[in-house]
Amino acid sequence: MVALAWATPLASDTGRTHVIDEWKAILKVPPAQSPQAQAARKNVATGLVLALLGSIAFSGKAIIVKLAYRYGVDAVTLIMYRMLFALPIFAVMAWWASRGQPPLTRKDWLGVLGLGLTGYYLASFLDFAGLAYISASLERLILYLNPTLVVVLGWVLYRRSITWGQALGMLISYCGVVLVFGHEANLQGANAAWGTLLVFLSAVSYAIYLVYSGEMVRRLGSLRLVGLATSVACLLCLLQFVLLRPLSAAVVAPEVVWLSILNATLCTAAPVLMVMMAIERVGAGTTAQTGMVGPLSTILMGVWILGEPFTVWVAAGTALVLAGIFVFTQMARRQAP
Repeated sequence: MVALAWATPLASDTGRTHVIDEWKAILKVPPAQSPQAQAARKNVATGLVLALLGSIAFSGKAIIVKLAYRYGVDAVTLIMYRMLFALPIFAVMAWWASRGQPPLTRKDWLGVLGLGLTGYYLASFLDFAGLAYISASLERLILYLNPTLVVVLGWVLYRRSITWGQALGMLISYCGVVLVFGHEANLQGANAAWGTLLVFLSAVSYAIYLVYSGEMVRRLGSLRLVGLATSVACLLCLLQFVLLRPLSAAVVAPEVVWLSILNATLCTAAPVLMVMMAIERVGAGTTAQTGMVGPLSTILMGVWILGEPFTVWVAAGTALVLAGIFVFTQMARRQAP
């Protein structure tokens, strides 16, 4: 009967449609999607790719810094070169986002200066300084604790509650960092402790930026605020070099200059734009979850490019940090209204 209904010209269009649907069900043919649905799926796929590439590009910063240190440059000079090449990019970003917008008030400028000081200048300099003493893998694991520091600051400053699930996630993740730190401390001694402290303070500084930037993001927009705050940080890094180093210190190996250009473009400006575009397409939550690839990519690049050892301690510590942050973010998402 099915074949007859399909072949005879007397069969109605409704009958043919019914038979076709039966065969589609038997062959498990997926239903045709509307152009709007196809465009939405493509948009989500693009967002995930952007989030993935942005996370990997951010993670490459530590690798480039460690490579540059091999040419005898110090943190003050290295971050000066990074910010020197990044300044035109962020200045253009700030100008572009400010078109047609009302001018900043005195309060806005003070906020931009404060956020640029804590979120980008201080956080970046402490991170660069810490990388002179610890591995890129440990540095990335410490910085990945940033969401937990934001919650702790919220509890300290605003008395916001911390759930038992969030506390459990924090405990797991911090145990992972302590595990990797203990392994490096056995190899490098006090240098590992000093480097870990510097990078942890860098994470705290950036957490302060995140806590206080919410109101300004709503008022100025994320792109405009990032462009202005990072431009302030670039100028502060240049001023720091002028005050602390003779101009002759700017004479460095050509490899340092090229690595700094790569750091300023591929690992600084490009991932900022990619992450922002990813958030527009898939949301902040999904983008943050995709960011879990960051520590893994840093470890892989550290082993492949820098020759850093990949031990069972690093593997176990990384697993604990990722598991703890996953638990932490899931509990925070359930608590959100």
